[in-house]
Amino acid sequence: MQNNKRASSFYIGNLLFLILVLLLCTPACVSSKVYEWRDTKGTEHYSDKLHPEAKIVDIKPGYSFFTVKKVYDGDTIELHDGTKVRFLGINTPEVQHRDKLGQAGGEEAKNWLINKLDNTKVRLEYDVEKTDKYRRTLAYVFTEKGEHVNLSLVEAGLATISIYPPNLKYVNELVAAENKAEQDKIGIWSLPEYTVIPVNKLTPAGNSGWTRVAGKIIDIRSSHKFIYLGFSNQFESRIERKWLALFPNIDSYLNKTVEVRGWLNRQQKHFSVLIRHPSAIRELQQ
Repeated sequence: MQNNKRASSFYIGNLLFLILVLLLCTPACVSSKVYEWRDTKGTEHYSDKLHPEAKIVDIKPGYSFFTVKKVYDGDTIELHDGTKVRFLGINTPEVQHRDKLGQAGGEEAKNWLINKLDNTKVRLEYDVEKTDKYRRTLAYVFTEKGEHVNLSLVEAGLATISIYPPNLKYVNELVAAENKAEQDKIGIWSLPEYTVIPVNKLTPAGNSGWTRVAGKIIDIRSSHKFIYLGFSNQFESRIERKWLALFPNIDSYLNKTVEVRGWLNRQQKHFSVLIRHPSAIRELQQ
């Protein structure tokens, strides 16, 4: 009789463990695949779309849970072990720190994240790149209940998407979430600070932080490293050649009115925006 009880306990314990593993695997199983291949010149390419010569990048998700020690802003946290984590695929407005002023929506995103992570632990999922140039860990963050926090921030209109190839694991979900939040005009999408700036309205002072600029592409030129989309004598956007495989035919943008999204760089009276992914350029109705 005692042996039967032991067998029953062993069976139940293993069943519970199997259920737990399946629950933890769920986010990784439904995520987008990332493909890698080399062209005839030996250059590496990454995409979320299948290529004839491509292989799937093996990205191993993490299953350990961590306590959050500190929330710096809407997209950066510190774990109890001192690890600083930068959320992948998104960007939230800056909060005030030292001599820099905060941006509209920054405190709202930070407070939302503080409330979301209060009294819960988090699990990290990684992509192709594990750290950034500041030695921060790059990750998609999940709560104990399986909520994808990066995605939730975008759905709430508290973050914009910011795709840095080759990190493309959840790109489809993030793009869809941003489109919905923008359409519904929630969060930052209802704020005047995030409305589109026509190219001819750019001022010498420029615009700090993440910016939306719209205009007609009148010229396309290239260099060894970049493809340049020219809007006027004062403004252009550029795309790194190594990520061209992610984009449609670049020549198709010529004479199209588009909106580009990103960080505005200024040199004297000339402005530019670096585009890393097709989600940062939107064709507009003329």
